[in-house]
Amino acid sequence: MVPAVPDQYRRLLDGDVLRIGDHDWRCISGYGHAPEHMALYSEGLGLLISGDMVLPRISTNVSVIDLEPEANPLALYLQSLGRYEGLGADTLVLPSHGRPFKGLQRRIAQLREHHQDRLADTLRRCAQSPACAADLLTVLFRPNLDLHQTTFAMGEAVAHLHALWHRGELLRTKGADGVWRFSPASGG
Repeated sequence: MVPAVPDQYRRLLDGDVLRIGDHDWRCISGYGHAPEHMALYSEGLGLLISGDMVLPRISTNVSVIDLEPEANPLALYLQSLGRYEGLGADTLVLPSHGRPFKGLQRRIAQLREHHQDRLADTLRRCAQSPACAADLLTVLFRPNLDLHQTTFAMGEAVAHLHALWHRGELLRTKGADGVWRFSPASGG
């Protein structure tokens, strides 16, 4: 369902400056939503093309995927948000989903708080009994997800588990059924 990628490309790196028309655009790399994501910022225009890194109403999907099963994308995403905190308070954000908006720093704070709350919910659930990603779906997400939403939700649940596991707050144990379950490192 995705068209083929080009055979060749020019890689953009964090801090690169592109001249588009009469304006300079600084490349701001981000991680967690994708292996590498590039946003473009024009200080002269006061515009940030944020893509999926900063959305106005929802949190972008941050998932562990099969290509990198030990990954810690949530930590990378939260760290990447810091790259936008120094942009002007009146920056107009052009996201890939939703309407353009202002209030970038407020939105970043909301995203950080959202994920901190979900991490706390994850820890609480794992303290009840060892939990796998499927056990977290009803804790982290609204009920009655369709198949597409469930796929994203599973990846995000694993991302939250991995963030806590990589920080040493959760232990990971593989059950006889082959499922990884997580429990508090402190014993509860």
